[in-house]
Amino acid sequence: MPHFINFSQTLQSLDSPLIMGILNVTDDSFYDGGRYRSESAMTERAGEMLRDGADIIDIGAMSTRPGAQELPAEEEENRVRQAVATVKASFPEAVVSIDTWRASVARTAVREGADMINDISGGTFDPDMIPAIGEMQVPYVLMHTPAKPDKMQQCTQYDDILADMLRFFGEQIAKLHAAHVHDIVIDPGFGFGKTLEQNYFLMRNLEAFKVFDLPILVGISRKSMIYKLLNTTPEHALNGTTVLNTLALEHGAAILRVHDVKEAVEVRKLVCAGLLCASAK
Repeated sequence: MPHFINFSQTLQSLDSPLIMGILNVTDDSFYDGGRYRSESAMTERAGEMLRDGADIIDIGAMSTRPGAQELPAEEEENRVRQAVATVKASFPEAVVSIDTWRASVARTAVREGADMINDISGGTFDPDMIPAIGEMQVPYVLMHTPAKPDKMQQCTQYDDILADMLRFFGEQIAKLHAAHVHDIVIDPGFGFGKTLEQNYFLMRNLEAFKVFDLPILVGISRKSMIYKLLNTTPEHALNGTTVLNTLALEHGAAILRVHDVKEAVEVRKLVCAGLLCASAK
């Protein structure tokens, strides 16, 4: 049975996987920090991704790379407010997601016209996030991480990583349902509190997360699990990203979160032709 996501009263089918393009309005993201801080740069980048076939634009105002420090809430809110307003002014039909774990930022973003919240903490960093999503009734990406970015790579010890993560998702999904949240996407959180070996173990076992009968988002674009294994840099990790995005789709990913939209759209078209997706866009 196909999944659907309700974006601002418009049902989006997941018969064919969606491509979520990354728009970081940050200074210090691991790959593109500092590139898209001005309104003109935001508009140009969003337009490029939409022309390349992005289904969703995911705006992040605070870096969540390993070791990143928190941005003051007021500054994150201001950046998000500006970015959402800028993108929506030029592309009013664009579906905009906000990458934040703060309920106050999520509320600000939705007031400005954002359609979705992408929370790396899965509702664990801010106790008001799940109630806020219930009130706003927007789709929610529930990601797993064991700790905030400045400490997460010190927290890679698990009794059984897959069992621990499945338990986490089960508990958080129950809380979301209790708050009347029903448009939920789960994200294993590749690179968030996981070793390189654990990341590849999760990729091999991605289909285990289908137990929740919810769409699965995979975000591995240019991450260290690729460039460290290949002994290269984020700038030279596009080919590796394409390979892993292919594997992710074969293992059931419904959304790919990427820096390089054109290449991801090509992956989707080729994989869907091979797997007989309902629609190979």
